[in-house]
Amino acid sequence: MGSTVTSDLFQILRDGRARTRTELAAMTGLARSTVALRIETLMELGLVGSVGDAVSTGGRPSSQFAITASERVVLGVDVGATHVRIAVSTLTGTVLGERHERIPVADGPEAVLGWIATEAQSLLTDVGRSMGDLLAVGIGLPGPVEHETGRPINPPIMPGWDRFDVPGWFEGVFDVPVLVDNDVNIMALGERERSWPEVDHLLFVKVATGIGSGVIAGGVLQRGAQGTAGDIGHVYVARGAEIPCSCGNRGCLEALASGAAIARALRASGLDPNSSQDVVDLVKRGNIDAIQAVRQAGRDVGEVLTTCVSLINPSVIVIGGSLAQAGEHLIAGVREVVYTRSMPLATEHLQIAQSRVGADAAVIGACVLAIHYALSPANIESMVAAGASR
Repeated sequence: MGSTVTSDLFQILRDGRARTRTELAAMTGLARSTVALRIETLMELGLVGSVGDAVSTGGRPSSQFAITASERVVLGVDVGATHVRIAVSTLTGTVLGERHERIPVADGPEAVLGWIATEAQSLLTDVGRSMGDLLAVGIGLPGPVEHETGRPINPPIMPGWDRFDVPGWFEGVFDVPVLVDNDVNIMALGERERSWPEVDHLLFVKVATGIGSGVIAGGVLQRGAQGTAGDIGHVYVARGAEIPCSCGNRGCLEALASGAAIARALRASGLDPNSSQDVVDLVKRGNIDAIQAVRQAGRDVGEVLTTCVSLINPSVIVIGGSLAQAGEHLIAGVREVVYTRSMPLATEHLQIAQSRVGADAAVIGACVLAIHYALSPANIESMVAAGASR
């Protein structure tokens, strides 16, 4: 009972507002003495702190309490196709320090996860924290992830990773839960946290070497039954009916409109791009063929998003990933089709915008994934119960 009461108090304080013991007692119906004891427990756990006094109406001012950027921290990890980035964050989302290294994910899990384990301990020391201050680790991987187990499933660009037990590998390294998700889901979390915190219905679309989306509905990331919700890259698009895709099918959006697909098409026309970044560079130099190819890719993405708009009715669609650096050309193609083909009621207030967070979205989202777990009612109850048993 005590841990549940303490967790309820903490969930009230998660909105960041400072409150007095009297205010918390009125909100919960608990005795002020009970609130005082539970606040003391949260302070001992390093989750809540005194943040000053309320304005006095006569007599001694009452202390106010709020969730604080205390000693407790989380670790966020962004594993990309060719890079790994880690960050230590406070529970209020302030990033204390980062590390970055160019490591191909194709080097395999032992190499990538080994670097993370070593650098995480060093980074914690650099920011004045220890392993004992860590509450959770969030990791994003560039491929499909089975949410319940944290294992990548048949990831096309991750040789050696299929069904690898990522959380299990870290046992003995981190004595805290390790949460694993695909990179687009964590980018959606990061984008919403930093740029659209008041938006409850958001679709984040990554257009890069591959194409995928993260779906936030009702303010909650939607993963679906097995964690594949938002996998729009393998939706059939008629214009690409005969184009083979890495998944084994033909006509997938990713085979037609990804950065790799555009680079391939431009090479066939006599240019020499080999990556999404090369395509973006051609667009920025004003190459007409590249601009038209990116605009058409936007239309193809927009064709699939038209169905998404009808299905989930987002209020914001954010376009991110490396190809989004081509600026308005990609987004113009998306808007052209979505605004033309979707029902007026669904698009009347729909915003289609470029990512504001950019390359930081993934590592921020990984931190958010860890924070959401660390501050969840079940975890707070566990922490209180563990503290009481010591």
